[in-house]
Amino acid sequence: MSKSPLNVLFLCTHNSARSILAEATLNHIGGGRFQGFSAGSSPRDNQQPNPIGLQTLRNAGISTDGLRSKSWDEFALPDAPHMDLIITVCDNAAGEVCPFWPGKPATAHWGYADPSAGEGSDVEKAEAFKQTLHAIRRRLDLLVNLPADKLDAMTIQQTAKDLSHA
Repeated sequence: MSKSPLNVLFLCTHNSARSILAEATLNHIGGGRFQGFSAGSSPRDNQQPNPIGLQTLRNAGISTDGLRSKSWDEFALPDAPHMDLIITVCDNAAGEVCPFWPGKPATAHWGYADPSAGEGSDVEKAEAFKQTLHAIRRRLDLLVNLPADKLDAMTIQQTAKDLSHA
């Protein structure tokens, strides 16, 4: 792997919960080797990150500075950061036709249940976000601790798909 970080884009439908959790977590644990980004295939007008998700991140000691919901179209523009790996984190986004990604990045699907979809008390909703954050963190811990040879352009595709079963 080169000295520049491996850019990873996490995609979900609205970019308000799972993809935001993944972006913030990767940036927290990436150690300069990784840079996380997130986007949605169809964020709602004036979409904002889920406040329970933001609180879950803060409770875990993960910065929420700069997090915002955005469309994946931002990352298909010519001046957008080059992505090395794109990971869908919800089943809806995984089944959608994606924009053209410059540089043909590796892709993988790491599905997680939507913690914002559940009914229940505030405590139950917070627990759903906490469990989703832990599941995302487990996979990302594996990713960031991989040796450099597992992250080169020729093997990242299979490595990311293998981690979907971790």
